[in-house]
Amino acid sequence: MSNRKIFSAIGDFFTVFGSAVAASRAVEAGRKPRANDLRNLGVEPAAIDRIGRRF
Repeated sequence: MSNRKIFSAIGDFFTVFGSAVAASRAVEAGRKPRANDLRNLGVEPAAIDRIGRRF
């Protein structure tokens, strides 16, 4: 595995982890998570609108 692939994988991990933290904090604060954070986590942003909880 080349160095570029290793650093890319590490960067992807931090991107997903950061999005998870941002989305969880938004929900805990009663706000809707940002669409970009949801996409990074593999969640379709429109799916949040179908959840019973209102933001």
